[in-house]
Amino acid sequence: MQVLSDRKTSRDFSVSALPDQVLSNLLWAAFGINREESGKRTAPSAVNWQEIDIYAATADGVYLYNAGDHSLEPYMEKDIREHTGTQGFTSVAPLNLVYVADQSRMKGTNQEQKIFYSAADTGFISQNVYLYCASEGLATVVIGMVKKEALGEIMNLKRHQKVILTQTVGYPAE
Repeated sequence: MQVLSDRKTSRDFSVSALPDQVLSNLLWAAFGINREESGKRTAPSAVNWQEIDIYAATADGVYLYNAGDHSLEPYMEKDIREHTGTQGFTSVAPLNLVYVADQSRMKGTNQEQKIFYSAADTGFISQNVYLYCASEGLATVVIGMVKKEALGEIMNLKRHQKVILTQTVGYPAE
């Protein structure tokens, strides 16, 4: 009940980096594997497609979260944080999560349903991030004001990969 009470949106971030363990816990809470025997995750996924990939954009570059071995894989050695939203805080906050739907995993459905389900699944994941942030005293905000196609080009995403939302995370500004 306390975490739900503390859950909030913030747009004021410190530039202080997140410790590795905090980032690790955050990503596991977001969409990590919590049932090893089935590979199922901390957030629901329509038809168990698990189509959402989480990219972590930091000052050091972009990393892809691999839930299977709970690791961050280097993806791009470029600071793209300024492109993860139209608000200025995205370029100074230590972490911007980029939620990308890999629509090639969404078999047996049409484009309208792919958009709907990937948006819903991203909502579940981003809420897990909100709850984790509340539990750890972190600030966060989901950002819909993103030039998604431009960000996809900057990230060299494939045609079947679509940016859904981004989410900024960091310590609250002092």
